[in-house]
Amino acid sequence: MSNNAQQSQSEAGTAAGQGPVEISVDLARRLQEKREELFEEFGIRDAFPPAVRQEAKARTEDVNEEIQDELDSRTDLRELTTWTTDPVDAQDFDDALSIRENDETYTLWVHIADVSHYVHPDSEMWTEAVERGNTVYLPAYTIHMLPPVLAETVCSLVPEKDRLAHTVEMEISKETLSFEELDIYKSVIHSDARLTYTECETHLEDSNAELHAENKLAYELADQLHEQRKADGSLVLNPSRDRAHTIIEECMLKANKAVTHELMWNRGVEAMYRVHPQPTPTQWDEALREITELDGVEISSTAWDEPRKAVNSALENSKPRALDKIQRAVLKVMPRAKYMNDPFGGHYALNFDIYGHFTSPIRRLSDLINHWIVHENAVPEDLIGLCDRASERQKDAETAERLYKQFLEEQGIDPYAINNRGVVTIDDAGDIIDDEGLPPNE
Repeated sequence: MSNNAQQSQSEAGTAAGQGPVEISVDLARRLQEKREELFEEFGIRDAFPPAVRQEAKARTEDVNEEIQDELDSRTDLRELTTWTTDPVDAQDFDDALSIRENDETYTLWVHIADVSHYVHPDSEMWTEAVERGNTVYLPAYTIHMLPPVLAETVCSLVPEKDRLAHTVEMEISKETLSFEELDIYKSVIHSDARLTYTECETHLEDSNAELHAENKLAYELADQLHEQRKADGSLVLNPSRDRAHTIIEECMLKANKAVTHELMWNRGVEAMYRVHPQPTPTQWDEALREITELDGVEISSTAWDEPRKAVNSALENSKPRALDKIQRAVLKVMPRAKYMNDPFGGHYALNFDIYGHFTSPIRRLSDLINHWIVHENAVPEDLIGLCDRASERQKDAETAERLYKQFLEEQGIDPYAINNRGVVTIDDAGDIIDDEGLPPNE
């Protein structure tokens, strides 16, 4: 480690502790300069144009009256028990769950923030969303796709407030886990609670906790969906995911799959599908050879007939120190997924013949456009261009995030620590002068 890195590590306060990571004014300036350098390199716009900010603010006015008017044309689900589960530092909540058990089925409702009600092709915000493509998540610094004044208020499914939603209602067979019935419609919901992932785990353990029964039922379904995906050959690179994350991941995958199957098979319309090509046999041979040469790796003899199952077996049966190396070996040969107007080829990693995004319209252009297509039952004229744009912006965002994390590590800062604990700027006396890790204004 260089002297500069050693000094920065001391400045960053990365020693164990529950409080935010502390950085000096000088380090805060260096981080800001690096962000600005990456923004320029990848065309990332940090600030929103005045016209976009003004339009967003205007759409937050008279919210309750507008929602009341919308009840005339929407399904009223406000009496349905509903909750959100997100990371502790989430700034907006764009998906919520409801669930019911029947004799032979589960009824699962996935409610998604109805962003397209506020952001549509004739709006300034739509044009800006196309420019941005997605929200960019740098450690402790977020560049939003939509103005926070809108995304974190009227679009966000906050607790104890009526909100406009796009609901995917699925009747799921207990025996086969397939869809018995499927409906997608505009709704008004009322979230009963906002849970963090940690709180969800606590609620699952405590039979007296709020929403214990609902979360237990949701996990019962999600766990079965997860095991079925693995048995079908879906690649699971994170085998140790906790119950709370399993609930959200599986329910969102099921909703995304339901929407894109509805668009393709029942309506026959183009949409923004997520297509993931498979590695060549030679690439898979290279990855599996690298994995089997690792110390402490075991692959079940029954899994060798399919590379994805072999990788799942290796991840599940290997020592913890080998997990990162197995994941890297796979990701090294895995082609990049992209957005296309035709689902041909399917999603290889998930082993879905058709797949697309619908559950995160606050932070992804693809989901916002699919919301618009579902509601309008029409396709934007420039759909192919929008697919290319979303794919390019996602790649740029991921590259910028990787380079910023690399820079943080070079400065002696643990990106994981500031993602989870936050970051503050302190002066020479050790007093906090900014609680977001920004340097003082010049």
